[in-house]
Amino acid sequence: MNSSDPRHRTLNIGLTGNIAAGKSTVTDLFRGWGATILDADQLVRESQVPGSPVLARIVAEFGAGILRSDGSLDRPALRALVLADPAARTALEAIVHPAVQRRREALLDEARRRGDFIVVNDIPLLFEALDPREFDAVILVDAPNAIRIDRLIRGRSIAPAEAERLLEAQMPSALKRPRSDYIIENDADRATLESRARAVWNTLQARADEFGTRAP
Repeated sequence: MNSSDPRHRTLNIGLTGNIAAGKSTVTDLFRGWGATILDADQLVRESQVPGSPVLARIVAEFGAGILRSDGSLDRPALRALVLADPAARTALEAIVHPAVQRRREALLDEARRRGDFIVVNDIPLLFEALDPREFDAVILVDAPNAIRIDRLIRGRSIAPAEAERLLEAQMPSALKRPRSDYIIENDADRATLESRARAVWNTLQARADEFGTRAP
């Protein structure tokens, strides 16, 4: 079925989760089960390639010191800068977020025209940067802070002090949980996470069926 069929409407899902909660793992599971994925982090990276207007504005705002020798963005240097200065983070977001939002909306329109049944928007700062009401449903992947810090230290070799700063830089998940339609807890092993994610996916498929016959 294509999007010209009046019975069909793409289910537009927002997926979010604070750093090291396991959002990317859930995104990969949904992709494997048939979702169209719009990855905000990937769109950010694409918007900041050398020669792009976004990178030019970042350099104008923060100086050439945030560039590598090859002209690409030095992401660790920029991350350290914005973690240390909330005003710098606000300035960066004002540059990047509108460009990423426009690109995401264009890709969503393409998915709708193709007749895709479930689009999952992987957006780390969904609650911070967007209105969750623009989505048919919002999924939050969550895990206790202690587990997330351990994942950052052990899995990403991030120093404990920086791991703490990364957590503190985001809106607490306790404020996001009441505004989310589905919560996937990631406080156990991979098999448990997959089972919980599958239960939510089955619910999404049932909702997609309400709009028309989805692909198997």
